[in-house]
Amino acid sequence: MTWLRALREVVRSGLTIEEARLEPLLALRTAVGVAIVIGPALWLASPAYAASAALGAYSAGAATFQRTWRPRKVIALGAGAGLALSTFLGYLAAGRVATFLPLLAVWAFAAGMAWAVGSTAGIVAATTVGSMLVTVTLPTSVGRALEHAGIIALGGVAQALLILLFPIRRWGAHRDALADALAAVADYARRLRHDPTAPFDPEPLMTARDAAAVTPSQARTRPSVLHGPRGLAERIRPVVAALADPDVGAPAEGPGRDRARELLDAAAEVLDAAARSIRRGTPAEVSPGGTDALCVDEEHEVLEGPARQAAERLVELLGEALEIARCGTRGRTPTPLNPADAQLLVRPTMFRLVPVVARAVRRELRRDSPVFRHAVRLAAVATLGYLIAARLPVGHGYWAPITSVMVMRPDFHQTYARAVARFAGTLAGVALATGMVRALGPDAHVFGLLAVVSAGLSYTLNRTGYAYTQCFTAAYVVFLLGMGGQAWEQTVPERVVLTLLGGALAMLAYVVFPAWETPRLPDRLADWLAADGRYAAAVLRSYAEPTREQYADLRKALLASREARAAWQETYDRARQEPVRPRGLTSREAEEAQEALKGFDRAAMLMESHVPRADSRPVPQAARLAEALEADTAQAAVDMREHRNPDWVRVEEALHAWEGAAAGDGSPVVRRGAEMQKRALADLATAVSRTPLERDVGSAREEQRVRAAAAAERDGSGHAHRSG
Repeated sequence: MTWLRALREVVRSGLTIEEARLEPLLALRTAVGVAIVIGPALWLASPAYAASAALGAYSAGAATFQRTWRPRKVIALGAGAGLALSTFLGYLAAGRVATFLPLLAVWAFAAGMAWAVGSTAGIVAATTVGSMLVTVTLPTSVGRALEHAGIIALGGVAQALLILLFPIRRWGAHRDALADALAAVADYARRLRHDPTAPFDPEPLMTARDAAAVTPSQARTRPSVLHGPRGLAERIRPVVAALADPDVGAPAEGPGRDRARELLDAAAEVLDAAARSIRRGTPAEVSPGGTDALCVDEEHEVLEGPARQAAERLVELLGEALEIARCGTRGRTPTPLNPADAQLLVRPTMFRLVPVVARAVRRELRRDSPVFRHAVRLAAVATLGYLIAARLPVGHGYWAPITSVMVMRPDFHQTYARAVARFAGTLAGVALATGMVRALGPDAHVFGLLAVVSAGLSYTLNRTGYAYTQCFTAAYVVFLLGMGGQAWEQTVPERVVLTLLGGALAMLAYVVFPAWETPRLPDRLADWLAADGRYAAAVLRSYAEPTREQYADLRKALLASREARAAWQETYDRARQEPVRPRGLTSREAEEAQEALKGFDRAAMLMESHVPRADSRPVPQAARLAEALEADTAQAAVDMREHRNPDWVRVEEALHAWEGAAAGDGSPVVRRGAEMQKRALADLATAVSRTPLERDVGSAREEQRVRAAAAAERDGSGHAHRSG
């Protein structure tokens, strides 16, 4: 993608309104938390103390809207404590550049490294850098430092108390994650009716598994309905795929295909009903036609062989889903058949999280890590922005580095899109707030009320887009400054200019010290291939030796494969938005390789749906094929990293030996699945294999193709303009 196209996408993304369900009650509760600290501070103390209290309450409240599975009150308390600590240290170091700049650089670097833990930790840590920058404009003394830090922490405590006293839809995010997983499988079954090879994105299942991990205290209060259905969705997904696939399931045409469509439609209806039941906490009804379709007639059933096995297994699993849909939260939830699903997924407590965080940060302390490079950029831009703004003839110079810190992300597209969105939102917000300040005149209590209203609107629009929530955040800041006695004629122009400066610094920092994802594509693809090879081998070993230990290994390999696929998808999506010349893999090669690996993964999933029970007859030939698959995919991953062409010699030899074995030695499903995997691996080799000459000119051709597409787009737009 060229720079011009990338910047157009950045502007479009930054100003796009995202469709999201608004949560006005949560926004109201959080805005009340801001109000109950501003009001008493104005009445009992001064506007300066009220501003500090508002800073803590607003930032702690905003932290509770981040995507996290921990209790919201814990997030509010943690954010308040972090803001208070950064404020206190900022007070102690303020007044001397020699002490404040090193502290700011170290703190900003640590905030950047917090992304190693997750996006929520990174965003909350960035707000603490902002609070440290604000303190440089206030009087410095140890006593005042403790006072303002305590007031800021009090804002977080107020938000936590409101969450404790007025819980709104407890376990709501966990319910939504589980319901989304069931709804995703329902949608998959519905699409399989028309396209037997339709793809499935495992992200909802991964999110549901992440949400299922709870701390010991959460486990004691978690609703019973959140225990079993996740494993149910996991087991239904491969069964519906096996039923719909014409190679291992129902025939492509005829009564068998009609029966498969009927079962898939019933599965979608039942799973949607179960999802609604879990999301709302109420029983849901399933139409009589849906339940009638699940009755298997032993004498007149048209499905045969593996297709009939899949249909019987699907009916059994949907019976458990029907129980969920009809009983709602008050009924008994099904006990997971898989022992791995019955185990509690434990999430470490806040204190036991310390070594986990230390290990995560240590893994990212390397030069090629996007998180490490983000931390370096954050530290450099925060200090540079502070120095530049200090030299400008304006007040409130901290706005420039705060803007940089809040818009910067570890990847290119989000950083640039947020910079555009923040400037547009700030411009609209200060214009709106300025008009109201001019109309109402100076009144600290009125400005305090308007600040609370602006905070509530910012919380309400939190998930609709950064530009729109930033509009009311900017208005909130203007009202706070007006409450403190700052003249709008002075603060508004400064706010706009410094926001533009901070956004420009953030964008420039990514150009100077980038962390492009495009060069990482071959490594991510190799990781996915190796993980998929281990998953496919685990499936085959479950045929060769059907034991509980093999099932546990299969589950671990499946989860590792999903993580590798998610890592590839994230890298691939970011690389498509980067203005970088392809290295190692062109966009066309990456797309073809992705489709090939999806086919390989799908073949393993189809075989998984027919894994024999523990007392079934083993398939000895599957063990040799498993060893060959694991060895060839591991070697191919190494070859792809070193830009060599992969081959599948061991797999071909194992399949050839299987063909020479006695007739009937093995399952027809595993044989067909193995052939599908062989074709997928051949497609992968075709996608990534190139001659020496192609390796030299491939990137040049890709760049030429991108330029031609951009030129054609410009010509088309120009022609349309002339025609208009």
